[in-house]
Amino acid sequence: MKYRLAMNRPPIASPRPVSTVLHGVETVDPYSWIDDPDEPETAAYLRAEREYYDSRVAVLGGLAAELADEMVGRLPEVERSAPWEAHGWRYRRVTPEGHEYDQLVRRPADDPVAPEAVLLDLQVVHDEGGTSYAEEGVLEVSPDGRWLAWSVDLDGDEVYALRFRDLRTGQDLDEVVPRTYYGGAWSADSRSFLYTVHDASFRPFQVWRHDLGAPVAADELVLEDLDDRLELGLAASRSGRWAVVTLAGRGFTEEWLVPTADVGRAPLRVRPRELGVEYALEHAPGHGPGARDGFYVTTNLGAAEFQVMWAPEEDPSAWVPLRPEDPAVRVGGVDAFAGGHVLSLRRDGAATLRVVPLDGEPFDLLPEHAGGMVRLERNEDWAAPFVTVAIESFVHPVVTWDVAWDGTRTERHRVEVVGVDTDDYVCERHLVPRPDGVEVPVILIRHRDTPLDGTAPCLLYGYGSYEACLDPDWGADFWRVLPSLLDRGVVYAIGHPRGGGELGRHWWEDGHLAVKHHTFDDQAAVAEHLRDGLVRAVVSRGASAGGLLQGALYGRRPELFAGIVAAVPFVDVVTTMLDQSLPLTAQEWLEWGDPRKPEEYAWLAAYAPMLHLPDVGRRPPLLVTGFVHDPRVLVREPARWVARLRASDPAHGAGDDESTPTSPRTVLFRCETGAGAHGGPSGRYAELGFEAEISAWILRALGVA
Repeated sequence: MKYRLAMNRPPIASPRPVSTVLHGVETVDPYSWIDDPDEPETAAYLRAEREYYDSRVAVLGGLAAELADEMVGRLPEVERSAPWEAHGWRYRRVTPEGHEYDQLVRRPADDPVAPEAVLLDLQVVHDEGGTSYAEEGVLEVSPDGRWLAWSVDLDGDEVYALRFRDLRTGQDLDEVVPRTYYGGAWSADSRSFLYTVHDASFRPFQVWRHDLGAPVAADELVLEDLDDRLELGLAASRSGRWAVVTLAGRGFTEEWLVPTADVGRAPLRVRPRELGVEYALEHAPGHGPGARDGFYVTTNLGAAEFQVMWAPEEDPSAWVPLRPEDPAVRVGGVDAFAGGHVLSLRRDGAATLRVVPLDGEPFDLLPEHAGGMVRLERNEDWAAPFVTVAIESFVHPVVTWDVAWDGTRTERHRVEVVGVDTDDYVCERHLVPRPDGVEVPVILIRHRDTPLDGTAPCLLYGYGSYEACLDPDWGADFWRVLPSLLDRGVVYAIGHPRGGGELGRHWWEDGHLAVKHHTFDDQAAVAEHLRDGLVRAVVSRGASAGGLLQGALYGRRPELFAGIVAAVPFVDVVTTMLDQSLPLTAQEWLEWGDPRKPEEYAWLAAYAPMLHLPDVGRRPPLLVTGFVHDPRVLVREPARWVARLRASDPAHGAGDDESTPTSPRTVLFRCETGAGAHGGPSGRYAELGFEAEISAWILRALGVA
């Protein structure tokens, strides 16, 4: 046995040092044996960590239950999504009272009083699956409305079994594709379905075609790409005439087109991949000069913040600029409709839309509140006389509008708010100056009675990678969880450090590869700004790449924090980026660096949390999470990090006061040894229970009674 566990004492992993030399530098890994969670000794160690965690947080059980009751109390009895139209039907998602999972329902679009028929009930799928987890992957209705292609993952490892349901009978066909990934597209005649497959390292790399009624063994390979720097995506154009295959890497793309009228035809490559050139096509029949058919192309070719170009359908590689680049505006993409197109833009950190009618003057849709955003909702009807958009902010729920091409608005849907008066909360945006001249945005959300005078506690969230943007997101149960903190006087802060995309492409470029340290220094500066007279204490939280941010802050600036929550943290960056067999390694070299190259190894080694543990006496309490089925950050990363932290502390991370799970020097590892995914458990009650558990720890770390 490679670990020791005494009653109510931390698990202590026994070291088995493995030495490697790279670029003349020797690195010793004492815990490389913590690897495969199916291997008995590793599994036993992970169970021991979970048992220890459960014993230490038992004192928070009452508070966690109270928080869970509050959060569940903010759920509508019956939860309904905004509806959308496609091929003569009106669809929506509905979660019945008491259900963890939702249903896909529909009625005829022209019959508003017709009852909604249930097409797929994920609760039934979950119950029949016999696990504690269920997550859908593909959910695509055929153009003729008869067939539903649907897939489900019952473990959390993002391996989806694909099935085909006859919506006239409600019965699934016998053919099941056992290993598929996200993305799919129907043929125009609804007889064939294109789907994606991922390899052993979970990289989607193939497109296959299944003909309904044929055995799965007869499925034909449509496209395969073996360049492991790229991930494959698949979707049908809104016009319905093309299936678009996108091979996306960090900083370069390549797209292929398959006509849905002839899915047996060989795919057409648009433009060969070229490092540094990204592009995305949007089919727009009738939009070109002389009402020609063609494609809008969103690309960074010749435009640092992207521009829109035009390509004729007969030669989609012949791009012609449509309008000059505005360096102050990041162009996110184009969506085309029969009546015009919509540009997704970012200005000064805010997501906005520009509506461009085919006949009429363009107009902008802007956020209505500080920290707000405007985005496209689900729009599947090419010929709709309007576009459906969602307007929201961090303290205002989503309102969905149908916006006609002349600018007229009609409300389609409003998210139901239960048990919360949103007027009780305020949101503001601060800019934190940095020595190199940039200003880092931070969003502050609080109850209007909570002052910013240095007396309130604060939870600081951050991510800062992949050009991802931390925008308002009511869909993530934001307002079911957050009031339980805000009503207890906690200020919720969201940092936007470099490495994210809130301020455009340049914001990402200035926070990755050789300058990744900007992300960590920016977020530390945000914490300092908050502690300088605005709040009294800060707990920091982040997940995945945001978990790396937490690990770096823990190692570099531990004195700033009353506690740190590092969820599924990417902390063993050098080891992971050396192992090309792992998920998300080769694809990530252009985000983090390739440690096989001496200079890039130096970048990674300079901040890798696994190599930079804080002094024992300066460690705030640390809560780490991991999931054995997580294919994105393998559970071995947080497990090995925790093992090193325990070994470097004479008290093995038990903390200065073992009666509380949040005393200084405490290290806890909440390892999910059952079903669960990178994002946590599935099901709305289970998700809220998990959030209540984490929130209880945060409140205790902040000293909130």
